[in-house]
Amino acid sequence: MGVDSFVNWLRDVAGSLHENAAYLTELDSAIGDADHGANMDRGFQAVVALLDETSFESADELLKKAGMTLVSKVGGASGPLYGTFFLRFGTALAGADLTPETIGKGLHAGVDGVLARGKAELGDKTMYDAWAPALTAYDDAVAGGADLGTALTAAAEAAAKGRDATTPLVARKGRASYLGERSAGHQDPGATSTTLILESAARTLA
Repeated sequence: MGVDSFVNWLRDVAGSLHENAAYLTELDSAIGDADHGANMDRGFQAVVALLDETSFESADELLKKAGMTLVSKVGGASGPLYGTFFLRFGTALAGADLTPETIGKGLHAGVDGVLARGKAELGDKTMYDAWAPALTAYDDAVAGGADLGTALTAAAEAAAKGRDATTPLVARKGRASYLGERSAGHQDPGATSTTLILESAARTLA
């Protein structure tokens, strides 16, 4: 595994978010600003442009630059949150051999960055409701001797269950929280885009 694997991942994420942009915006229109799909698509198209223009020597350099691009190009809350995820993920990988264990440390560092910015807790109806079970599933798989592909697949499957579990929740964070009880019955857009990112990782980083 090298930097090319992460280039492929980011390109695949961009394609998946582009294909699902209208769906993400539809989800966001029910409980947010109706811009999550467009914002994520725009941000990751900017990442693709970065990949087209720049060669990277290491995965950590690539991920940090991608994170900075997302912070500057994605509107709303999702830009700073996902940008911070990739920045912290990249920083954690600096100088490390790319193994399932170090990738796991990077994922944890990225999600810790999301929590530091967003202050969310499990059950708040946010992207963390997908990230939290994904990290647990990943850690359990690696502890059991799984390879990277198997661990990422377990993470993506757990994220999807977490995403689905946001539907009945009442939002306690973000724009959706303004709706109170009316936010129940709608799937969280951030948990949905998180799941797409992890499903892409399972496809491309194995």
